[in-house]
Amino acid sequence: MRALCLITVKPGKADAVAAILKKKRKIVKKIMIVTGRADISVFLQGNIDEINHMVVDFKKIKDIMTTETLIEVEVNLGW
Repeated sequence: MRALCLITVKPGKADAVAAILKKKRKIVKKIMIVTGRADISVFLQGNIDEINHMVVDFKKIKDIMTTETLIEVEVNLGW
């Protein structure tokens, strides 16, 4: 299962938070500092429990204000 976690951090803390996230390598596959409503985008790959635990772990980082997790689903559109 794959997921994308959009993270908003306190102003000026994107680099510091990204450095912390880089140490969490078990299911974190890619970390990007981005523009838009989120400051950091994290690509996760693992089972639903691993993803859930990782996002809960993200919330323990003091400079993270919010997270939004987008979980990939399979949809048959009949094409």
